[in-house]
Amino acid sequence: MTIKTPGNRNFVNVKRTQTPLNRIKIIAFTHKTTDINDIGKFHIDESALKPRLESLKSSMAIEELFYLSTCNRVEFMLSTGKAINSAFLLQFFTAFDPAFTPAEIGWCLENARVFEGDAALEHLYSVASSIDSLVVGEREIITQVRNAYEKCNELGLTGDLIRLAIKSTIEVAKEVYTHTNIARNPVSVVSLAYRKLRALNVKLDARFLIIGSGVTNTNMAKYLKKHRFANFTVFNRTLENAQILAKELNGKAFPLSELPNYKEGFDIILTCTGAAESVITPAIYKNLVGDDRSKKVVIDLAIPNDLDAEILNNYDVNLIAVNNLQEVAKENLLAREQEMEACRVIIAKNIELFRQTLKTRRVELAMSEVPRKVKEIREVAINEVFAKELSSMDAGSKEVLEKIIAYMEKKYISVPMKMAKDILIEDAKIK
Repeated sequence: MTIKTPGNRNFVNVKRTQTPLNRIKIIAFTHKTTDINDIGKFHIDESALKPRLESLKSSMAIEELFYLSTCNRVEFMLSTGKAINSAFLLQFFTAFDPAFTPAEIGWCLENARVFEGDAALEHLYSVASSIDSLVVGEREIITQVRNAYEKCNELGLTGDLIRLAIKSTIEVAKEVYTHTNIARNPVSVVSLAYRKLRALNVKLDARFLIIGSGVTNTNMAKYLKKHRFANFTVFNRTLENAQILAKELNGKAFPLSELPNYKEGFDIILTCTGAAESVITPAIYKNLVGDDRSKKVVIDLAIPNDLDAEILNNYDVNLIAVNNLQEVAKENLLAREQEMEACRVIIAKNIELFRQTLKTRRVELAMSEVPRKVKEIREVAINEVFAKELSSMDAGSKEVLEKIIAYMEKKYISVPMKMAKDILIEDAKIK
């Protein structure tokens, strides 16, 4: 259901009863409800990721935090018992970026979508399964989710609940891709961008400047090479990474710092970096084109865009960007619509399975105290209660007794756990 609250109309919620599943909350900005260019407000430079997310988690007293940023969405997944209302969101966005103006905070409150409990898990499954993607059926999102989790886990932001949720999410996405046709003849933002490029009848000897050597640009570059384009120059902050991609393309490599000095001309720029500000400024672009006034192509797959918008006012540029791929993406969605129901059935089934996983995990955590308690009882029995009797036993008898106690100790630990799991399984069958 949707909760009507001041300043935000986009809450998707479940019953308020506190359960481990209801501690999962998601705050999302996606291409479905927000202009893609605006999603760049929430992009964090790699170098600033640790301090900013640690500060956000600490200031909001959030137990766990997962951050996902792609070219068409930003997702914050939280583990918290707090209600995600307008007051919480106001504090959250202020903590995320203290430089946000009141108008920007207002925009955040108006455009954020909030999911809780079952709805949050369903949303997460849909994201990783690509049925909530700009390009339905593209498999890249599952890798992005996995990589984002590994990064957040490495930074110490996540814990047991988000670990279990992401593990389940990856398994559900694989099941969707395996048992439905949602990803048959897969497409992606990269393939859509390539289609638009080919529609421009670009010559095979076109000169490409590739700015950034991350996953998106690498995939696009492989597409171009596969289709017999061959003139590539790669720029990247880390020269070593530029050299790796350039070697694969039989091209040249330079550090990004050399881009303002490049004067060898170009026909097409392919750019996708993780920068929070424009990488191709008007001054840099002016230097790159020199006296050449022919129409250029810029494929900008970064969010926020790497190309400064002012350049479009002063130069003849055919821009291919994520936001102008949406019409092609809609056609792709219509072609895959019939598979959606099969995906939703898989997702619904796995929400119930995850609920059972959480029950089992609660028992595991509760039972994790049993070994310590049993060992305490053993120590008291040996060193206090039966110390006198044990002192009169010979070495062989003591050894046999130790084996008996060790055997019983192991059984006292394993039997209750097995019984608890059996009860949970039977409970699930009855439901």
